[in-house]
Amino acid sequence: MASVMRLNLAARLARTASPLRALSSVRQFSQSAVAREMEMPSLHKFTEEEEMLRDAVRKFAQETVKPQAFAMDESEMMTKPIWDGLFEQGLMGIETAEEHGGAGMSFTAAILAVEELARVDASVSVACDVHNTLVNTVLRHHASDYLKEKYLTRLATDTVGSFGLTEAGAGSDAFALATTAVKKGNKYIINGGKMWITNSGEAGIFLVFANVDPSKGYKGITCFVVEKEWGVTIAKKEKKLGIKSSSTCELSFEDVEVPEENIVGEIGKGYKYAIEILNEGRIGIAAQMIGIAQGSLDIALPYMAQRKQFGTAVIDFQGIQHQVAQVATELEAARLLTYNAARLKQEGANFVKEAAMAKLYASQVAEKAASKAIEWVGGVGFTRDFGLEKFYRDAKIGAIYEGTSNIQLQTIAKLIKKDYQ
Repeated sequence: MASVMRLNLAARLARTASPLRALSSVRQFSQSAVAREMEMPSLHKFTEEEEMLRDAVRKFAQETVKPQAFAMDESEMMTKPIWDGLFEQGLMGIETAEEHGGAGMSFTAAILAVEELARVDASVSVACDVHNTLVNTVLRHHASDYLKEKYLTRLATDTVGSFGLTEAGAGSDAFALATTAVKKGNKYIINGGKMWITNSGEAGIFLVFANVDPSKGYKGITCFVVEKEWGVTIAKKEKKLGIKSSSTCELSFEDVEVPEENIVGEIGKGYKYAIEILNEGRIGIAAQMIGIAQGSLDIALPYMAQRKQFGTAVIDFQGIQHQVAQVATELEAARLLTYNAARLKQEGANFVKEAAMAKLYASQVAEKAASKAIEWVGGVGFTRDFGLEKFYRDAKIGAIYEGTSNIQLQTIAKLIKKDYQ
């Protein structure tokens, strides 16, 4: 069809005395009827529901989270009103079906929520992100109807979820985990430990990855839903550089009995579920990072417009303007990478490479934006009261969790190589 259209166009140009005029008429046609029929939205075009959610989350972040962000960071603990607010706003079940108490919205909606929360507090953002894009999604995609009915409603309305994969000897090499689950009658007995587990301090429901048959290696890894009251022990709460009010704990499992029906999906398929969900989760972390970058600019730029040196507003110095323009451009590129990966995932297309690119680049931009913002405002940016140094500290984790930057580079390189083989 395309070749026929090109031949018809060539014939028209050859017959006319004014080829440019003919070309102009074709161009006008293509910009009218055809363009209207095949209109392609920009990556900043969202559904009405998505825009409403974004606006609601922005309001919640500004009015409820922001006034408490500094105190929570200092105390290294997220307050109950914030947790309650997340549930009341419907932000703990964004993609969960309405029949299970959720909002039944899109993946892109969840990404927008994560970004907006991170503009104010990355700790609250990651709490929402992990709960939605990891815990809820694994259950929605792989759990039995019994488990969905039993847990998704709780996770959407009043119970925090946590994702237990990482161990002392299983970080980037996630499938070297040593936690075991031994079958005993109609139950499994879990023994082992987990490290760096987000939301674990407040969680009542844990997704725990354990090996039911170590002789099979990673093919023995199975996912279980474990309730805290069954014997999950918080062994240690980490004191961190950033995202301090987000609980990150070491967990201990000592003869924890889990009903057989609490296996998520199939026995031995836990490794597959983990890989799939971490690819998706990386888009969430990218959204968190662009939120951090934007939040840094939100604080710095108004101050720079008011602050004068040598009789000139700081924002009006050309050297500063060029730096701001560069960071803003890189932030927009990171945002587009993130939105594109989200759209691909939502469409059911392959998005692994794009998710890795988004997380890699967004984490770099977040660090740069936060660092530059501190430099732009001067000494006040180095103080804790001003708020920028928190964004600087929070940004660093983006290069580490849910796959380090080196892992992202390796993933991207492998997939590029595959495209040319």
